[in-house]
Amino acid sequence: MSRRDVAIVGAGPVGLLLAILLGHAGKSVTIVEKWPEIYDRPRAVTMDAEVARILATLGIDVDTDPAFENHKELYYWKNADLKDLQIVDWESLAPSGWHVTYWFNQPEFEGRLMDIARDIPSVTLLRGWTATQLTQEDTSAKLVIENGTSSQEINAQFVVGADGANSFVRDALGLNVIDEGYFFDWLILDMIPDADYKASPAQWQLCDPRRPTTIVPGGPGRRRWEFMVLPSEDKDEIAKEASAWRLLEPWGLTPNNAKLERSAVYRFQARYTEQWRKGRCMIAGDAAHLMPPFAGEGMCAGLRDAVALSWRLLAILDGTLKIDVLDSYETERIEHAKHYIQFSRDLGDIICIADPDKAAMRDARMMADLAARNHKPITGDLVKLGPGIWCEDTATAGELSAQGMVRYEGRTDRFDQAVGQGWMILSVDTTTDGVLNAPQMDAFESLGGRIFSVGAEGYDVTTLDDSYTEWMKFADANYAIIRPDFYVAATANTPAQLAKCLDTLLERLGQSMPATAVPA
Repeated sequence: MSRRDVAIVGAGPVGLLLAILLGHAGKSVTIVEKWPEIYDRPRAVTMDAEVARILATLGIDVDTDPAFENHKELYYWKNADLKDLQIVDWESLAPSGWHVTYWFNQPEFEGRLMDIARDIPSVTLLRGWTATQLTQEDTSAKLVIENGTSSQEINAQFVVGADGANSFVRDALGLNVIDEGYFFDWLILDMIPDADYKASPAQWQLCDPRRPTTIVPGGPGRRRWEFMVLPSEDKDEIAKEASAWRLLEPWGLTPNNAKLERSAVYRFQARYTEQWRKGRCMIAGDAAHLMPPFAGEGMCAGLRDAVALSWRLLAILDGTLKIDVLDSYETERIEHAKHYIQFSRDLGDIICIADPDKAAMRDARMMADLAARNHKPITGDLVKLGPGIWCEDTATAGELSAQGMVRYEGRTDRFDQAVGQGWMILSVDTTTDGVLNAPQMDAFESLGGRIFSVGAEGYDVTTLDDSYTEWMKFADANYAIIRPDFYVAATANTPAQLAKCLDTLLERLGQSMPATAVPA
């Protein structure tokens, strides 16, 4: 029997990211994956700015890496007459310092994560093994795995199921799934067009009731078309290659100028698991939530799960925090994921209209709204976490923190790359003098916390743009407490307010901390 800190079932992007984050900190991790090789067909094709920020901590810069692309274009929704219904800003930088949307090919992305994981000595990958039994005690969990000819046991302090929509771990734990009864069948066609194929616009949604269609990149050198399967159609028939080429012909694609890489009908669904943790076992990614792809947030939500789990597990394994801190993983992440499930459903309700009369009413309403704002593109909202390790009564807390370009100790880069990540207190355009008393400083440093002043020349970290000043102006604050997952734990105007917030956070983290006033 092997003994490990963490056993992870599932070597997709979520399981691999979690293994990398734990392995980079020296924790022993075993990943169990039933498939002997990476599945070589495209699936997810898009990621958001938060995922770009996460990948940057692994050394993957999606702005320069040839495996990723950003088209720096707006995202259009058009009706059957090709008139604009909605315009979304996918050109600008998000507040977190990366572009709103990037495109990639999932097999290549998984291969990149796999290479990183394989280079970590404390990470073991077992491909071609299937988890068959899961039991747990007060201090450990036991996973039995089989490969068709033999079996073995893994004893781990924690087990994480990142094993997809048909999760073994979720079912073994007896966790209840809430199915929202949302079902639409769509034909997904992944294409490799000739190099001279021009797509303009690069990313758009055709809201034609005769055939709702999504047209987007599929990563460098690839394109994706998604066609809704109409109620009168047979999904097996439409998935055939001849049907695919028939649907693609109006878009200028034929077997003479493009390769059909994949043709498959997917049923878009919306569901989530009510409980994400039982004892020393957790679930993440599609094992915990499924959403339609209309917001492009399914894989992104799973990668957020991995980051949220990683900093908690690391602190527990290091003896800094108690196991109870995992309760907040569930409360924070489930509400965040449910927001995107509902948002994806709302988008789908607009897109998947096949009735001409209902489509006409939709078009009139959306075109009027667009005209009322002079065709100004909309931007995405910052979504708050569910209740957990953050102070609800402070501005921007529970949201992803802003990030700008800075200079620190001779390095010029985004803040995360120049300074690092972890628990941080930032004082923006002001000094760090007197922000914490000695006991609070000791408690914060026990979490690995660091304190920085951020501003013009002379502060600890020199800002090279107005990102932090504008963020604090919006929050009406001078200080921010940032978590290891880049989320804002609290903001404050004065050292006294900051100290009070820190006491609250330490209590929620399970660290007793007497409240001692500091000078206002």
